[in-house]
Amino acid sequence: MVEDFGQTAASNGGDATRFRLKLMAKPLDLSWHHCGITSDFIGEYFSRACGGQIDDVDARHSISYMINEILENAVKFRHGGNIEIHSSLQADTFEIQITNCVDRQTATRFQELLTELLRREPGELLLERIEENALDPDSSGSGLGLLTLMSDYGAELGWSFASERVSEGLELTTYASLRLS
Repeated sequence: MVEDFGQTAASNGGDATRFRLKLMAKPLDLSWHHCGITSDFIGEYFSRACGGQIDDVDARHSISYMINEILENAVKFRHGGNIEIHSSLQADTFEIQITNCVDRQTATRFQELLTELLRREPGELLLERIEENALDPDSSGSGLGLLTLMSDYGAELGWSFASERVSEGLELTTYASLRLS
């Protein structure tokens, strides 16, 4: 069974510049410090492929930020296994898909959060969550990173939860699309 939330369709075609990377769970012992390095590398790679029509410094920053936010979530909430990154750039549209495994309890909590994120206006919910986090510094899982991507960067996000490809938990694929300027 597959359950989708948000925008999960890719629009970049076969002639897009593509990059794939698999972060192996072992022997690397995946952790947060891998996210920044990976994000910066992919951001640099695609900013050089922009071809002069797009500000490459802005493209690098936007791509790196988006990947880092999504990859940190994948590392933080993963239930073992590898993390796969599929990215592409066509004209001014950058797309990424990050796949990891999550346990069923994490998936349920995340789906509840996604339902709220997708039914509300991102900018309004972002301000609300910032205020809530200021009052409770120990809060986590508020979706601030995702809301920032949607509100400040105009990213289109989607999530697909699939059970048939993994023996335990669910396979989560996060989709993100960003127009570069």
